[in-house]
Amino acid sequence: MTVPAISIDDLRKSYRKAWRAQPVMALRGVTLNVEPGEAFGFIGANGAGKTTTIKILMGLIQATQGQATLFGTPVGDPAARLRLGYVPENPYLYDYLTPLEILHMSLRLHRLRVPSVDAHCRHWLERLGLGAVAGKPLRSFSKGMTQRVALAQALSIEPRLLILDEPLSGLDPLGRRDVVEILSEYKRAGGTLFLTSHVLHDVERLADRFGLIHEGVLRAVRSPADLTGDQEQVLVRTFGPVAVAGMREDFAGRWVGEVSRSALWPHLEQLRAAGHVLLEIRPSLSLEVAFIRAVGQTEPTTPTSGSP
Repeated sequence: MTVPAISIDDLRKSYRKAWRAQPVMALRGVTLNVEPGEAFGFIGANGAGKTTTIKILMGLIQATQGQATLFGTPVGDPAARLRLGYVPENPYLYDYLTPLEILHMSLRLHRLRVPSVDAHCRHWLERLGLGAVAGKPLRSFSKGMTQRVALAQALSIEPRLLILDEPLSGLDPLGRRDVVEILSEYKRAGGTLFLTSHVLHDVERLADRFGLIHEGVLRAVRSPADLTGDQEQVLVRTFGPVAVAGMREDFAGRWVGEVSRSALWPHLEQLRAAGHVLLEIRPSLSLEVAFIRAVGQTEPTTPTSGSP
């Protein structure tokens, strides 16, 4: 029987804001398993409990009740964090060190043996676009560059598990694309990924399953197949010179419309005959809509990252 990469059982966490105040419940009985080789997206609004869960998994805070293990080892045991890559939303790295020094230190801490430590570290810095600044102190880096150093550090230890809290925060569009590609490679190589992100499109591209958490309660765990199976409409986007039935103009020659799956092929033929160029076809039900349904909200609000 395979041991889960992450096992969470009835996890609860409360915070006391003031001496006489009622405790604030950040987690209310979260139970979840993530299997080795799985990419799991943890989605929730500000204050939903995402970061609290990650801090418990990392041994940074203790749960009020419940248990959590990493590959069968309790999270309170330092051995659970061996070869565990972690990137918080706002990584704190010693700003007097260089990226190369930080990666060297990480390999020693995680007892990773490689033929050439320097070449190994430089490889990962190059992959994250940091080769030219490998020897410069971090104090001169932007937030996006610091985020890249933290990601390079997490990946350089050849982690069996990557826990990423808003890993794309502070990155420009090109940087976000590069990181998503690197994480996709890690996933294809059999790595286990547990991430939060308010960039839901990137989560949808990476994750095999999604956990939707709201007010400390895990409301639903879904797969992409569950999302697309919830309804029979697909979204079609095109670029074309004339209007076609069922399509509305989005802006300046770009058209968007919804059509049932059974009518999709005839609709595409109609668009082709009208001179339209197909831009996108995707299920109408997105991760954002699934989240809104799960938490029972009536107005769409994009889930973002949060603290406890």
